[in-house]
Amino acid sequence: MNRATGKNRRLYLQLAEKLADDIAAGRFAIGERLPPERELTTRYAISRATVREALIALETRGLVEVRQGSGVYVTAVPTTSGLPLPMDVDAFELSEARLLFEGEVVAQAAAQITDEQLDQLEALLDEMESANRRNHGEDADRRFHLAIAAATRNAAMIAVIESLWTIRLQSPKCVRLFGRSRRRGAKPVVDEHRAIVTALRARDARAARNAMRAHLQQVLDCLLDASEREALRETRAHIAAQRSRFAGARRRATA
Repeated sequence: MNRATGKNRRLYLQLAEKLADDIAAGRFAIGERLPPERELTTRYAISRATVREALIALETRGLVEVRQGSGVYVTAVPTTSGLPLPMDVDAFELSEARLLFEGEVVAQAAAQITDEQLDQLEALLDEMESANRRNHGEDADRRFHLAIAAATRNAAMIAVIESLWTIRLQSPKCVRLFGRSRRRGAKPVVDEHRAIVTALRARDARAARNAMRAHLQQVLDCLLDASEREALRETRAHIAAQRSRFAGARRRATA
């Protein structure tokens, strides 16, 4: 297939970015089929050749997969760095990665953070505490961790933390287990976050690392508790169903 040139080239890149933005915003989920070429051609008033070029661009980025005779399916979510993320990560894998990366990121931030950034973290603590009373503390939690990454002044570290939070919010496995934990009353613990800010204000890298790891270990413990309770509930339901089944069989055998 010949590559588009001139105006058509700009059009296919614009369409590719529009579709990538739609995927990032969750309008097209992992595993979902994109609209067919004919529909995209009509919707955006462009040629089918331009649509095909846009889909090739998305496939090259690893965001979609073309399945012959079936269509084009979303396979990954783009990050702010433009790189696709795997969306089959579970909450335990994510928490393990956060323990590793965020501990070192906060240690780096301790040497770089400004008084203004510390004040921003304090304001986020107040917002988190208030939002927790309405069960909406997670957004302040996310912005708290991203603000620490920003304090490192290291674009690569910022991109890593942004990517981990994208997985946290969009991976179906993470969404399910964090949802269970939240329904059991788990909320961002303000005191754990305050200990991180205290260490940062002292510019103590070791204390900041330890405080972050202690916080994330508590997150992991809450996830383990939610997972264990869910497994017990499912096991009990299965056993109850089996008992009911075999009780019916015994009644039929003795009738």
